[in-house]
Amino acid sequence: QVVSHQHHETRIIVLQLYSNSNITMDAPPECSGHSHDHEHQGDDLGLSLRPQIDLPTVTCLNEEALNMGQAVLKLHEERLSAEPFLRSQEDDPELLLYIPFTEAVTVTSLAIRSVPPPQNDDVPVAPPRTIKLFTNRDDLDFETARELEPQAQLEALPPQHFVEGTIDYPLRPAGRFQNISSLTLFFPDNQERDDDVSTIITYVGLKGKGSRQKRMAVEAVYESQGMPKDHKVPEGEFGMHQGLSRESEFGD
Repeated sequence: QVVSHQHHETRIIVLQLYSNSNITMDAPPECSGHSHDHEHQGDDLGLSLRPQIDLPTVTCLNEEALNMGQAVLKLHEERLSAEPFLRSQEDDPELLLYIPFTEAVTVTSLAIRSVPPPQNDDVPVAPPRTIKLFTNRDDLDFETARELEPQAQLEALPPQHFVEGTIDYPLRPAGRFQNISSLTLFFPDNQERDDDVSTIITYVGLKGKGSRQKRMAVEAVYESQGMPKDHKVPEGEFGMHQGLSRESEFGD
């Protein structure tokens, strides 16, 4: 009886820890800090933000083929599919995925999934390991992303941790991801920790909520000598940080 009582008391403590960590299922102790997404599109972490993603303007640096980054921002019901996938250039693990939104959004969680490519593919690959997140930056390149302090940094679990679905990583501090116009994901390495192994991703999902505050198109004006009074903008106007064209920012 004493042993049974001790076991029951321990279980209560563990479940309370999961509750504080936004765990949505009865999981083993190593699962703290994230939740497992099965079939539901919305939960306490929010709804899928895919409708708010400006897909035509999504870009990815160092992707093996054009628009691979766009392709892994799949519908929620397609998140377990192995193709299409995003893969970095051969012998280079880094990826820089820029995700703009059509309106101001609050992002509450990030989901990443990776499965092996077709068996006839002989390029060595591995799932991402480190994920650095930047908000409202449409001017990042690899050198800047390596040196700049991110809004958050995640350590992704290996895919065998939960093969039946995807893992939602809550984004904290939450205030850094409220009312943002874009999110950039920097993947500097992968689970192999080998610079000669490419990184592969088969799904990127975001949850949260939109604001219905549409992003405004901004026309850049270049002058030989600007006057401060000519460059005043309404306070808090959404999207006014974008001064350069996206083509010049990403070197296309």
